[in-house]
Amino acid sequence: MSNLYDTIIIGAGHNGLVCANYLAKSGRKVLVLEANEGVGGAAITREFAPEYSVSACAHLLHLLNPKIVSDLALNSHGLKMAAKGLTTLSLSTDGEHLTLDRDSVSGKALLQSDKKVYRDFQNKMRRFARILRKTFMTRPPRLVHKNRKDLMTLASLGLSVRLMGRDDMRELLRIGAINIYDVLQEDFQNEHLKAALGFDAVLGSNLGPRSPNSVLSYLYRLSGQVGENDSAVSQPAGGMGSVTEALKKSAEAAGVEIRTGVAVSRILLDVDKVVGVETSTGENLKSAEVVSNADPKTTFFKLVGARNLETGFSRRVDNIRMQGKAAKLHLALDALPEFTGVSSDQLGNRMIIAPSLTYLEQAFDHSKYGEFSNAPALEITIPSVHDQSLVPAGKHVLSAVVQYAPYDLRTGWESQAEVFKQIAIDKIEEYAPGIKDLISASELLTPVDIESEFKIHGGHWHHGEYTLDQFMMLRPVPGAAQYSTPLSGLFLCGAGSHPGGGVMGLAGKNASAEIINGGKN
Repeated sequence: MSNLYDTIIIGAGHNGLVCANYLAKSGRKVLVLEANEGVGGAAITREFAPEYSVSACAHLLHLLNPKIVSDLALNSHGLKMAAKGLTTLSLSTDGEHLTLDRDSVSGKALLQSDKKVYRDFQNKMRRFARILRKTFMTRPPRLVHKNRKDLMTLASLGLSVRLMGRDDMRELLRIGAINIYDVLQEDFQNEHLKAALGFDAVLGSNLGPRSPNSVLSYLYRLSGQVGENDSAVSQPAGGMGSVTEALKKSAEAAGVEIRTGVAVSRILLDVDKVVGVETSTGENLKSAEVVSNADPKTTFFKLVGARNLETGFSRRVDNIRMQGKAAKLHLALDALPEFTGVSSDQLGNRMIIAPSLTYLEQAFDHSKYGEFSNAPALEITIPSVHDQSLVPAGKHVLSAVVQYAPYDLRTGWESQAEVFKQIAIDKIEEYAPGIKDLISASELLTPVDIESEFKIHGGHWHHGEYTLDQFMMLRPVPGAAQYSTPLSGLFLCGAGSHPGGGVMGLAGKNASAEIINGGKN
C-alpha cells in the first residue's frame, strides 16, 4: 500500500511543486518524482566552478504570482530577495547607456519627447498587460463547449476589454498580433531606446523584432508589473534555487512526499486510463491521477508513447514549436568588472546589449538558417554584487542570456559551443574592457545542454513558443488546453500549458484547481 498514491507528479520544477502543494492541502496523498538529484527544474542554483554558484537557467524573478507566495507561505520557508526593483541599463560602447525604470528612462542622448513617449507607452502597454494577466488566473476557456465556467470566463474577459474604452480597445486589437518593430517605429525617435524595448519582446524566444507575435510576447513579460503582481525584476537571495527550495519546504510541510534522483520511464495505462507510473529502476507506483510537469512532447511521446494516442492529437503535439534559441553564459571573475560609463553601484542591475532594432533583427536572421549570431544580443547580470554567498570573498560571477543560438545548429554544437562562447565573451569585452583578464572559469549552456540538464525537449525554457497559435485555449494543443488530456487521469501542469513559461507558478496552481474540481463547472 506504500506504493499507492492519490496523485503522482512527474517533475519537481516550480510548477510541479506548486501543484503538489495545493493538491496536498486539499487532502490528497501526493508523491513528486524528480529525475535530477535536486528539486527546481530550470530554476536551480548550482556550482559551475569550485565555490562559484549561479542560477543555472532562469536567473531573474519578475513573474512569480504573489498569491502563490502568500498561500504557500514561501517567505516563512526561507524565500528572501537579495535585490528588488532592478533597473535595466541598455549599454553603449561609448558609455552613453540608457537607464530604464518602470515609468521613466534617462540618458544623455534622449530627447525630452522620447522620455514622455516612454512613460505613456509603458502605461498603455501595462493596461493591455493587465487584461492579459486576468486570463492567467484561471483555466483558458474552450469555445466549442457551452460550459458555464468557460462562458463566464469569456464574458469577464470581454467586459474587461470593453471597459478599457473605445480608444484602448481599438489600439489593443490593432497591435496585439503584429510586431514590436512597427509599434516602436511609430512612437519613438531614439534607436537605442527602441532596441531596449524590442529586446524584452524577443528575449528567450524564436522571434525577432519584426516577427508577428512579438507584441504579445512583450505584454506577457510586462504582466509581472501590473496589479498586485507588481513584482518588477528581483534577484532571490541564494539564486533561483532558493525559490524552489522554499516551494519544496512548503510542500513537505503540507505532507507531500518528494523523491529526487528517480526518473519516470513511462506512464502506466489501462487502455486509455492512467493507473500509475514506472520508474527507470522498474518500480511501479500506483495512482489514478498522474500530473506531468514535463514539456508536452516529453510527456506524450516519451512517457505515454504515440501509439497510445489518437493520430490527429499526436500530429498536433508533434507540431508544437519548442526549439530553443537562447544560450546561457556563466563567468567566474577574480574581481568586479568595469563597464564603460557604468558606476560600481549600478553593476548590480540588469544590463542588456542591444544597440538597435536592426542589430537585433540581424542577430535573429542567422538562427533562421541554423547558424548562431556573430553579433549576439545579451541580458547580463552580476548577482554577486547583491549576494556574496554565491562566490568566494572578493570574487564575482556574471550570468548572461545570449541570443541567438539555435537548438538545431547546422554544424552541431559539439564542435561549435566553444566558438560561440568566445564570441559572447568578446562582445561583453567591447562594453567591459579588461573583463577577459578577470575570467578564471567559464561555462556556456547551449539549447542542447539545456535539453540534457533540465530535461526540456528542444532546450526551450518556456516549453514552447509564446504565440497566438500556442496561446490560451491553444496551449499546448487543442485537446490538452485545460490541463486535462485525452487520457483519463493524466494532467499537465508545466510551462507548456496556459499561461506559459517563466517562474510564475500559475500553470501549477490552475492545474491543481482543475484536478480538485474534477473539471466541473
